[in-house]
Amino acid sequence: MATFTERMAPVLVLWLAVFLSGTWAVDKGNFKTCDQSSFCKRQRALKPGESPYRALLETMELTNTRLTLQLINDNNKVRLLLELYRLQGNMTRVKINELKPLKPRYEVPDVLIREPPTEPLSLLSQDENGVVLSLGAESQRVILSARPFRLDIMEGRDVVMSLNSRGLLAFEHLRMRKDTSQADPEAEKKEEAEPETQPEAAKEEEKDEAGMWEETFKSHTDSKPNGPSAVSLDFSLPGVEHVYGIPEHADTLRLKTTENGDPYRLYNLDVFQYELYNPMALYGAVPVMLAHNAQRTTGIFWLNAAETWVDISSNTAGKTVFGKMLDYVQGSSETPQTDVRWISESGIIDVFIMLGPTPKDIFSQYASLTGTQAFPPLAAVGYHQCRWNYNDQEDVAAVDAGFDEHDIPYDYIWLDIEHTDGKRYFTWDPHKFATPKEMLQGLMDKKRKMVAIVDPHIKVDCNYKIHNEIRSRSFYIKNKDGGDYEGWCWPGSAGYPDFTRTDMRDWWASMFAYDQYEGSMENLYTWNDMNEPSVFNGPEVTMHKDAMHGAWEHRDVHNLYGFYVHMATAEGLIQRSGGVERPFVLTRAFFAGSQRYGAVWTGDNAAEWEHLKISIPMCLSLGLVGISFCGADVGGFFKSPNTELLVRWYQTGAYQPFFRAHAHLDTPRREPWLFGPENTALIREAVRQRYTLLPYWYLQFYNAHRTGEPIMRPLWVEYPQDPATFALEDEFLIGRDLLVHPVTEEGARGVTAYLPGKDELWFDVHTFQKHNGAQSLYIPVTMSSIPVFQRGGSIIPRKIRVRRSSSCMTHDPYTLYVALNPQRTAEGELYIDDGHTFNYEKEFIHRRLSFASNLLSSVNLAPDAQFSTRSWIERIVILGASKPSKVILKTDDGQESQVEFDFDASMSVLTVRKPGMNAGADWSLMLQ
Repeated sequence: MATFTERMAPVLVLWLAVFLSGTWAVDKGNFKTCDQSSFCKRQRALKPGESPYRALLETMELTNTRLTLQLINDNNKVRLLLELYRLQGNMTRVKINELKPLKPRYEVPDVLIREPPTEPLSLLSQDENGVVLSLGAESQRVILSARPFRLDIMEGRDVVMSLNSRGLLAFEHLRMRKDTSQADPEAEKKEEAEPETQPEAAKEEEKDEAGMWEETFKSHTDSKPNGPSAVSLDFSLPGVEHVYGIPEHADTLRLKTTENGDPYRLYNLDVFQYELYNPMALYGAVPVMLAHNAQRTTGIFWLNAAETWVDISSNTAGKTVFGKMLDYVQGSSETPQTDVRWISESGIIDVFIMLGPTPKDIFSQYASLTGTQAFPPLAAVGYHQCRWNYNDQEDVAAVDAGFDEHDIPYDYIWLDIEHTDGKRYFTWDPHKFATPKEMLQGLMDKKRKMVAIVDPHIKVDCNYKIHNEIRSRSFYIKNKDGGDYEGWCWPGSAGYPDFTRTDMRDWWASMFAYDQYEGSMENLYTWNDMNEPSVFNGPEVTMHKDAMHGAWEHRDVHNLYGFYVHMATAEGLIQRSGGVERPFVLTRAFFAGSQRYGAVWTGDNAAEWEHLKISIPMCLSLGLVGISFCGADVGGFFKSPNTELLVRWYQTGAYQPFFRAHAHLDTPRREPWLFGPENTALIREAVRQRYTLLPYWYLQFYNAHRTGEPIMRPLWVEYPQDPATFALEDEFLIGRDLLVHPVTEEGARGVTAYLPGKDELWFDVHTFQKHNGAQSLYIPVTMSSIPVFQRGGSIIPRKIRVRRSSSCMTHDPYTLYVALNPQRTAEGELYIDDGHTFNYEKEFIHRRLSFASNLLSSVNLAPDAQFSTRSWIERIVILGASKPSKVILKTDDGQESQVEFDFDASMSVLTVRKPGMNAGADWSLMLQ
C-alpha cells in the first residue's frame, strides 16, 4: 500500500494544484464526448429506417396483466423478450431483455417505491401484421406492428407516441469473445445448449469493433470483461416541439436538438466549474423527459443506471418564425414532431410511458413510481450559511454572532471537510473543533442548527475506526482483480464503501447514532458531497467501470451510487432519533427517486451573472422530475462576486426552494455584512422576505410531499395552453400563486415579466399595484427590487415578525394576504405542524381559506388530525377590495364582534387589524 501511496502522491498534488489554482474553468478534455465513448459512437452510427427486429407473433402470450412476445434480430438471429404492461394511472411499461442472456443483465432495484400495480390489457384485433390492444379508456390503444417491430400508442385517431418508429432499437447481446483463450466453460456449455440464440445459416458475421472488448481513455483502460452490452430505443412524439427534463445539465429549460453536436449525457461526474449551455454530464442524472404541447403532456422514464446519452431531433428545429409562417401560407401540412433516442451502456430496456394528459397528471404518475419529495423540517426551508471552511469553533461563534448583530435571520451554519480530523469523516479536528457539543449547544440555545459534511470516500488508515470496520466486513467496492478498490480523494488514498449493499447501508446508518458519531447532537445534520463518486485519479474523475459491486460491474450501477449514499445517510438521521425526527440531508449526486431523501444543489458554480441566470432553468428542470428541494450556491462557489451580483443572487436565492450561500476556500470571506451598510440592508431585506413567507413555502413543501407537484415550477405547468409560457426560464411560479421574475442582468434598470392568464389579475406584493394577465409588463427596478406578484384569486399566509431563526417564530401570529380575482373570490390554505417530527402524518392543522360573496372563512380540511397552535391571525390584507361599512367576525363559538379596519381607496386595499382568532379555529369574517 505504501508503494501505491508514494507512486500516487505526485498525482494528487498535481490534481489539487489545478483544482485550487486560479484557472477557474472546466477541462473538457477530462470528460468523454460521444465519439470517445465507444458504445455511444457505435449506436449513433446506426442508420434510421433499417431495423433488423421483427415481432414473432406466434410467441405472443397475453394474460390479464401483461403481454409477452419474442423479437428476433434478423441479422444475427438473437431473440429478445418484450414485456408490455398497462399500469394504473394511465401509464404503460415496456421491458425488453435478451430471451436467454449468457448471464443476467442488470435491472435497477430500489428506485421504484413498489412494483407498479397493473390493469387489465385486452386484445382488440390481430392479424399477420400485428396486434391491437386496448389501454382501458375506449379510445386509447397500443398497436404492435410485427415487421419491423414497432409500437404506437394511439388516442382516437391521434398517435400520442411511437417506439422504434425510426428503427433505432438496438440490443447488444452478451457473447463470448472470439479471440479469448480464457473462455468461461460454463458459458460455452450454455451457448452449445441453446441453439436459438446461436448463429444460423443465414446469420451475418458480427464484426468486433474498436472499444467493444477494451477501451482506453487518456491513461485509463476499461477491461470490459462482458464485452458490448449497450441498449437503445427511439421514441417519436408527433405534435411536440417542447421537451424538458433529463437533468442535470447547465442548459436551457426547453431541451435543444442535438443533431449538430453531442447528445445530452447522463453520467454522474464531479465536473470542476462546469460550462454553461452544453449537454455535458454533471453531478446527477434523472432519466425522465417531459413532452408538452397545448393539447397534452406526456413523459418517458428510462429506468437504467448506466452511462446514458439522449439524442433529440425535431423537424421544426432551426426553422425561423418566418420559415414557419411560410409553411403555413403555403399550406405545408408537416406536423411538428420531436424524436428522442435513449442509448445506455448496459442493463436492459425498462421504460415507463406516462400518458398524462395534464402536467399535474404526469407529476402524479411519476410520483406513484418513484415517490415524492421528502417533507423537510421547517428550519431547512430557512436560510443556510456555508463556506469551505469555517476555521474553528471561535469562527463559528463569531459568524453566528454577526447574524444577530446585523439582524439577519438564519437557521443552519455549515462545516465543510476541514472540520474533520484529517478528512476522516464522523470525526472533528482535535485542535480547531475540540468541543463540538459545546459549539452545538451554543447554537441550540439560539434555536439554530449545524450541517457537517460526511463524504463517502474513506481514508485508508489502520488507526481510523470507520475504515477498519468497513474493511473487516468486506464492505468496500472491489477492483476487477478482487482487492479493495482504492482511489484518491480529499484524504489521499481512499476506499469506497459499496452502498448498493443493504447490509453496508444499514451499517452506515448506524454510524450516525449519537454514541457512534462522537460530538454529534440532535441539531447536527448532514451533507453528502463527492458522491458521484469522485475519484481524483480515476477515468473522468470517477470510478473505473470494471470495479465490482458483488456480481455487478460499476458500469451497471454508476448513476445509483449517490442515490444510495443519500438513502443510507437519511436513514441514519432518522434512526438516531428512534424514528421521530425528520432528517435533512443535502446531496450532490442523485438519480430518479432521490427526492425521497432530501435536497440537492447545482454544484460548483461560479460568481458570474450567467451562472446566476442558469440556476433558474436548472432548478426548474429538477422540479419537473420530482426533485423540488433545489438551490444554487448563493454568490457562486468559485471566484468572487461584485456587490451587485451578490445582492441580486440573494434576492434570487430567497425565492428558490433551497437557500444557501457557499464559497470556495480561496475566495475572500463574504458574510452578508462585509460589503457596507447599504448592501447589508439589501441582503437583510431579501433574507427577511424569505422568512415572512415561510408559512407559504412550508405549505408548498407539504403539497409537494403529498402530490409530487414541483414547488418552483415553469409557467406552462399552470398555463399549459399558453405557448408564450413554453420556453420561459427567467421567471417562475412558487406553487400556483406567486410569480417571481428575479433581476439577473448586470446594471439592469428594468425587467419585462410575462404575466400569464387572459382572465387573471396579478398584484405586485410590494406595492399592491394591480396588473392584468396575458401581458408582458415592463417593471423599472432599483437595487432593492425583487419583482414578485400574487395571483388574483389566492390567499397567502405570512408571518411578518421575523426573528433570529424559524424556530423562534413558531408561535408568532399570521397575516393573511387575500388577492381578489375579477369574480371577487379567492382561496388558499394554511398548514401548521410541529415543524420537525414525523408526527405530521397524524398531528397537524390544514385549513381551507376562502373568500366569496364578501365572506372570508377558515374551514378544517383535516378534522381527524389532532394539533393545536398558539399562533393567531393578527392582520388580514385584502387586495382589490371595496370599502365596507363594517367588518364582522364570527368565531367557532358563535360569538360575533365588530373588527377595526383601514381602507386605502387609491390602491383598493382593505386591512383588517387584530381580528385575533386562533389560526387553527373555524371562523368567518363578513364585509358589510
